[in-house]
Amino acid sequence: MHIPDGFLSPPVWSSLTGAAAVATGISVTRCKHTLDADKAPLLGMTAAFIFAAQMLNFPIGGGTSGHFMGGVLAAALLGPAAGFLVLLTVLIVQCLMFADGGITALGANVINMGLIGSVLGYSMYYLLNKLTAGKIPLVMAGVASWFSIVLAAGACALELAISGTIPLGIVLPAMVVTHAVIGVGEALITAAALGLILSVRPDLAFGRKSEALS
Repeated sequence: MHIPDGFLSPPVWSSLTGAAAVATGISVTRCKHTLDADKAPLLGMTAAFIFAAQMLNFPIGGGTSGHFMGGVLAAALLGPAAGFLVLLTVLIVQCLMFADGGITALGANVINMGLIGSVLGYSMYYLLNKLTAGKIPLVMAGVASWFSIVLAAGACALELAISGTIPLGIVLPAMVVTHAVIGVGEALITAAALGLILSVRPDLAFGRKSEALS
């Protein structure tokens, strides 16, 4: 899902770069109000874990492979704004140091994996938890993670189609079907990692401290 240079038209990548810059500014401002000081070190730890996990690909057949994205996991621990900033940091490092994703396409990748993967993914996780009264949070985290992958893939397909790179009727089903399979791995890893972390430190869940004080 890391779009390389040359795949998006200038109007598309420049618009998405602007949108990513706005989202970054909003996220930084939000973190000043929602991120507890004692969780600040968790930002770096979460970014390091997601960066390492994204380097590990798992085969899904047909010569293709997928990797963990981590948007919902980051947001579940740090909140959607901080989760976005974690994905932003990971994507910048991957782009500049490992050429994983193009420089001109960085804004698009940030929107797809940071905004959709983390912010929208967390919104789904939050709503699903509300609907289930918080009784099966790990299952809901997995479900939200799956949807975050599929929705991000759909956005990527739409951007490629608008750019004239490949027709939507071809790229959309190819991206969605492939990432629906990748999303299963995303769901399992997210649920397992979140369950392990919260079994040891349940206070690390986003909003847990504020709820206790309210």
